[in-house]
Amino acid sequence: MQLIAANRCARYRKRILDISQQVGALHIAPAFSCLEAVDAIYNNFLRKTPQGDFKDVFLMSKGHGCMIQYVILEELGFLSKQDLDLYCKSGGILGAHPDYGNPGINASTGSLGHGLGMATGMAYAEKLKNTDVNIYCVLSDGEFQEGSTWEAVMMAANLNLNNLIAVMDCNDFTGLERLSEGHPAFYPLSAKFKAFGWDVLEINGHNTTDLVTAISSQQQRPLMVVAHTIKGKGVSYMENVPIWHYRAPSPDEYKQALIELEGQFNAQ
Repeated sequence: MQLIAANRCARYRKRILDISQQVGALHIAPAFSCLEAVDAIYNNFLRKTPQGDFKDVFLMSKGHGCMIQYVILEELGFLSKQDLDLYCKSGGILGAHPDYGNPGINASTGSLGHGLGMATGMAYAEKLKNTDVNIYCVLSDGEFQEGSTWEAVMMAANLNLNNLIAVMDCNDFTGLERLSEGHPAFYPLSAKFKAFGWDVLEINGHNTTDLVTAISSQQQRPLMVVAHTIKGKGVSYMENVPIWHYRAPSPDEYKQALIELEGQFNAQ
């Protein structure tokens, strides 16, 4: 599992790097940190209907990490190559954050602090309809500075939404600031989610085996998977360097990144 996923994720990183050469800036490092988590959900958990649509729901609360969602939706046939080639360009449908109504996108996100509330509402609706649909939500750690996120955490526990699985991309950055330095009271994490009535697991967010095991763990309550990650994971000069939250690589930087990614294929 790990080798197949590692090759797939290296391919996704290369595709995002290719797109980075078509636009002046994109949120490349935030996409790279949550890349394995989004890949694990799409390729291991989202069930499809006979019509080919998704039965389960994925919500990218961390809207600025949407490049990984776009490239996976391209590979699965929901988006076309042209859609991604026109990313953030006139005539294109894809912007810097997901827009509801585009193929495969279940909510407009990126205004941080809204995603978990929407996911909680979706999960509760499925409970009321007595379905077996699961709601998967990927969040940034920075979103937990928003009170609305904690309100959703509390409400999901109040409603016993064991069909809600959230993954926190815990890369310890909020834009340009280390979360652990600017907001040390954010920690410890597991104790907080347990106190709010959630099941919680802390794992290596770049290990697909750990992700799949955690996400599939039996739950009687909503589940929070705290995935510890590295911002810009996969390209050495991007890792934990704040400027890569925003900018695109130069042609020379792009070539260096491709060399590094090439070494990751079949390396695990």
